[in-house]
Order: sequence, then C-alpha cells, then structure tokens
Amino acid sequence: MIRYTVVFSHEARRQLGDLQRYLSREASPAVAKRYTDALVDTCTGLAMFPHRGTPRPEIRPELRTTHHRGRTTIAYRIVESRKEVVVLGIFHGGQDYPSALAADPGEG
Repeated sequence: MIRYTVVFSHEARRQLGDLQRYLSREASPAVAKRYTDALVDTCTGLAMFPHRGTPRPEIRPELRTTHHRGRTTIAYRIVESRKEVVVLGIFHGGQDYPSALAADPGEG
C-alpha cells in the first residue's frame, strides 16, 4: 500500500490554532488539546486512505472533504505526483467552508 505524506497549509495551521484557543476558552485547555490532537490524527490518517473524503469539484478543482467527529470539516487535495495530501483548511461548527475555499485558491 502506498503511503502519502500529509502537509498542513499555513491557513490550516492557523485555523487549528484558532480552534484550540476557542475550545480552551469555551471548555478547558485539556479538552482543547485532546480534541485538536485527535483532529490532527484524523488528518494524518489521510496518509493511508487519501481518497476516503468526498470530492467537491463544485467548490474548487481537486478539493475533497472529510469530517472529524461530525463537527469539524477537513478540506484537502491530493497531489498524486508527489504522493501528498495537502490539508487546505479546518472548519469547525458550521463555518462556511465553501465560500472560504472558493475565495482563496492559495495553499500557503
């Protein structure tokens, strides 16, 4: 089985930090760490099964999405030539990810 490398865009890293800070305030630092660590594990799990997400070409070419615990959407693309999964964004709690991704074609 081919294993892909998972790379987080600058924007995805920023969003992950924002989510951790939000959860720290709203719940606790321990809850925030557990949730974001598990979220990163979900993202890195794409290394084994990158095609498991749902294709979303109506938003952006080559875009796929998957979910973490039903509350967080992970947006990514697969770069077959490099055997790489690029996590483009992490959107929590109903954030408007289609608009955000359609407006920002960069991968940071």
